[in-house]
Amino acid sequence: MLLIKIGGGADINIKGIIEDLAKIDDKFILLHGANALRDNIGKKLGYNKRVVTSVSGYDSVFSDEETIDLMMMTYAGLRNKRIVELCHQNGINAVGLSGLDGKVMEAKRNSGIRVRENGKTLLLRDFSGKPKSINKHLLDLLLENGYTPVLSVPLIDENNFAVNSENDDILALLQKEFNADKIISLIEAPGFLLDKNDPESLVKNISRYELEAMEQKVEGRMKRKILALRKLFEGSPTTVIISDGRTEHPVDDALNGKGTTIS
Repeated sequence: MLLIKIGGGADINIKGIIEDLAKIDDKFILLHGANALRDNIGKKLGYNKRVVTSVSGYDSVFSDEETIDLMMMTYAGLRNKRIVELCHQNGINAVGLSGLDGKVMEAKRNSGIRVRENGKTLLLRDFSGKPKSINKHLLDLLLENGYTPVLSVPLIDENNFAVNSENDDILALLQKEFNADKIISLIEAPGFLLDKNDPESLVKNISRYELEAMEQKVEGRMKRKILALRKLFEGSPTTVIISDGRTEHPVDDALNGKGTTIS
């Protein structure tokens, strides 16, 4: 069993990823982003993304109703269905689902995000939440009958509203349920970089026990990402590979030792 997380950057080679996956015999679940597509289409529609930083130092996109509408268009719509289309073109019988569909991914709505703005602490409320449960019965039903799930936000909250959530947190919940042997995260970088601006600072191997110390040394979205990486190891043993999603054969490269391996 594999879990594949496809980043949402503009240069991710989705075609190459799907072509590689078509050669794999193992069952797998795809979880994808679409942040570059969201921002590109949002710009055309006059939408301005707002990023907020919590008092604890974690960055997130402020998700009002307009943001959720845009995510339905780009994540659950255009990107999801283009990936499903590519899957079928390569012999993968894919089913595209957002968290809303069959309540396949449920979240608990955030009570609010505490931020500091203009010297004041504010509590901001939006349509975002933490993933809390996976409809494993539905996903198992698909997998056991030869279908490959292709998952995206938005999720559904306890009051049946669509909410945004972090794919890294969703991935951790999927791992808790499925105990995948390998988790591959394909990003717009060669792997885990000590300096995000220096490809030569690639770390080839990291022990899971080093992640907590690393989390204390970084800020913003990287801080959140390392926290999510730590959660991947809370269940059964696994191997996490963070690799370049821009290459000609991203999945082949990841499985053949390129990128960063965490175990």
